[in-house]
Amino acid sequence: MSDTLTTAPTSRTEKSAAHGRRTLKVLLAGPRGFCAGVDRAIRVVEEAIKRFGAPVYVRHEIVHNRTVVEDLEAKGAIFVEELDEVPEDGHVVFSAHGVPKAVPAEAERRNLLYLDATCPLVSKVHREAERHFADGGPESRHILMIGHAGHPEVVGTMGQLPPGTMTLIQDAEEARTVMPADPMRLAFITQTTLSVDDTAEIVDILRARFPHIEGPKREDICYATTNRQEAVKAIAPESDLVIVIGSPNSSNSQRLREVAERTGAKRALLVPKLENLDWSVLEDVETVGITAGASAPEALVQEMVKALSERFNLDIEERIVKEESVTFRLPSPLGP
Repeated sequence: MSDTLTTAPTSRTEKSAAHGRRTLKVLLAGPRGFCAGVDRAIRVVEEAIKRFGAPVYVRHEIVHNRTVVEDLEAKGAIFVEELDEVPEDGHVVFSAHGVPKAVPAEAERRNLLYLDATCPLVSKVHREAERHFADGGPESRHILMIGHAGHPEVVGTMGQLPPGTMTLIQDAEEARTVMPADPMRLAFITQTTLSVDDTAEIVDILRARFPHIEGPKREDICYATTNRQEAVKAIAPESDLVIVIGSPNSSNSQRLREVAERTGAKRALLVPKLENLDWSVLEDVETVGITAGASAPEALVQEMVKALSERFNLDIEERIVKEESVTFRLPSPLGP
């Protein structure tokens, strides 16, 4: 499905002459910004603060966006790296990326009240891994996980099973060279925030090398990652510059920048927020595309557009490739 929403440039030439400013075409990608998993994770922290009072501790960034983190800190959240930083009577939230099984086990050992804000789509991948492992019995398969080393989601997923039961595949070259002990008993799963096209290439290589490999019944890359990449593809070919609003440690934001460059944008930049924008990059730009990673608030997009409107006469067009209506319930004891 494809829809185009257009804000018409009323008397563009007259405005430019009147204000001495040139016109800048702005293509807004849709969908963009928060996904259902990010929205749920933020609400978990906010509701926990309301229910239990401040402070509420959060292990790692709840989502990869400093604006979100700072907003939650102002409301009473304290972000920590590990559980040993949480006091005995503390309430702790696990981030949307998921955690290894050892983390909730440690929380239970210490009798900490914890809330799991793991995105349900990440939890789905965890269950897939467990199904393939099958308790190490005769039906178990060695799992190839397609993802990026060190990313919290990968750490959490690989931490669902005993060491040695998964092998990380980061790119096509590793897919071509991996040598599993038993090629007949293999499965693959993927990080949810990867490039759709890159992952398809890796999966094709694995299926060609290992015809018996078992994959997920449904695609692991989440709907929001897929939709945002498709939306960027819709604006990139016409854009002199694509600005992706998102944090450098956000995998889905980094993938949006890469997709924009690969699909026709003359240049693509990852910009955490307005204050990080180098205005000189717009000197020769006639058309700028704007999107935001799944962990970036829409307020950052609107702040960017407002700042552009103070320097240029804007001709704004929003291109929506798909409508999203996904929502996730809050975990117990916060939700029904």
